[in-house]
Amino acid sequence: MPDNANTEWQPSNPESLARRFRRLGWIGSWTQVALLIIPIALLVYVLVVSGADSAQRRGIDLSNYLSYSSLLVMLFTTFWFYRYTRLGNKIADAGSRPSQAAVLRTLWIGLWAGCLGIFFSLLLLFSAVGRFLFVLLANPQTGIQIAPGPGGNPLQSLSAIDAVSLMSLLVILAAELMVLGFTLWLLFRTTRPSATETGKATA
Repeated sequence: MPDNANTEWQPSNPESLARRFRRLGWIGSWTQVALLIIPIALLVYVLVVSGADSAQRRGIDLSNYLSYSSLLVMLFTTFWFYRYTRLGNKIADAGSRPSQAAVLRTLWIGLWAGCLGIFFSLLLLFSAVGRFLFVLLANPQTGIQIAPGPGGNPLQSLSAIDAVSLMSLLVILAAELMVLGFTLWLLFRTTRPSATETGKATA
């Protein structure tokens, strides 16, 4: 990273770097939009078919499984990847090219947002799988209780919302891992020696 953030930045191949920002930005943003539809559609389906009241009667706490924080982080990283496409256009234009420090700052924000999303998803996955394990151990080992009978304990039953929650968390985790991988690749490409540094090294 250059010592002075205002120093003119001359990437070794600005057109190639700009294409990578645009391509990965569009791929990342549209892929996350597609993946966001899955947990939202599954949640709406379960709530419409089963009803929110029935889910509450079964003792299901939706916030334990479909974390609003994870969805918000994913929405943020979707928007941030769209910003990568705009950043790619600026890198290609020598007149509006940002400093390397500004580009790296943008990438680091995306990287930390992806790490935060992964942390939330893993935390909730451990919680959800722990609940599955608790229910399986609490029920007779000859089978499991899918829905509690009259007077049954809802905490010792499994329902469709539990499977929806796990699927949603896996989808969100896959999206954040993709965000992490793409951002690390862009960081690697951005921190490669610039054309000026390469010329000095060969002089």
